[in-house]
Amino acid sequence: MSTRRNFLATLGVAALGIASRDAFADAVLLAPKRKLKKVGLQLYTVRDLMKADLPGTLRKVAQIGYKEVEFAGYFGRSPAQIRALLKQNGLTSPSSHIGLDILEKDSVKAFADAKAIGHQWATVPWIPEERRKTVDDWNRIIDLLNKLGPQAKAAGLRLAYHNHDFEIRPVNGVRPLDMMLDKTDPSLVDFEMDLYWVVFGGGDPIDFFNRHPKRFAMVHVKDSAGPPDNKMVDVGKGTIDFPRIFGQSDKAGIKHYFVEHDQPADPIATIRNSYQYLHALRY
Repeated sequence: MSTRRNFLATLGVAALGIASRDAFADAVLLAPKRKLKKVGLQLYTVRDLMKADLPGTLRKVAQIGYKEVEFAGYFGRSPAQIRALLKQNGLTSPSSHIGLDILEKDSVKAFADAKAIGHQWATVPWIPEERRKTVDDWNRIIDLLNKLGPQAKAAGLRLAYHNHDFEIRPVNGVRPLDMMLDKTDPSLVDFEMDLYWVVFGGGDPIDFFNRHPKRFAMVHVKDSAGPPDNKMVDVGKGTIDFPRIFGQSDKAGIKHYFVEHDQPADPIATIRNSYQYLHALRY
């Protein structure tokens, strides 16, 4: 009888262990996954609408559900006017794209205006082709970023750089984006990864995250239809694996996610479709 009781007790403990293990597994499977706290929009996507009616366009963007916007020009408005429009629509603007030509002409004014609007980052959006042909050209760009970084910091901002595909394609065997990440001061220069252009250029965003953690404060979220033409499509309609990428956000240092499409046939439909996908996304 004693042996039988011991055997039954052992069975009971084992059953409890199995039940606990299964309950834990179910809890893990059923636990809510992460989601984006805020979805942002790079306003270049709606630039023609902004040019025609900036206040009305910002209102539509906010009505769709966006909480953050990134500017690509102010269309003649003053910093005070832009700041007021953002407030009226319950929007914030962590970043603005500011061309190198503007920064080289008068960085003090450019940074002061950006700070007055409420931006946290002044982001360099593009390098003209004639300035990026050789490794020496890229070293000069790197030196310029390292020079502008302290100026931005003195104005209460951070400097960032936004890539296209040409930074992913090797120049004399070296990828310019690797050079920039290696040679810019992490305490002064951040990066805004354009996920579409990294993939288009043959790169893997997570590879960059692994080798350069915490350098990517922002990302441009745009999607690709994939080969053969790799045309841009509404976010969620293409082939880029956003859950996989967003799952590494902490490693990358991503704080802001901006939807973008360079040439949308219907800008409002595109930003609405993209917002709905990202708002519902769990990763």
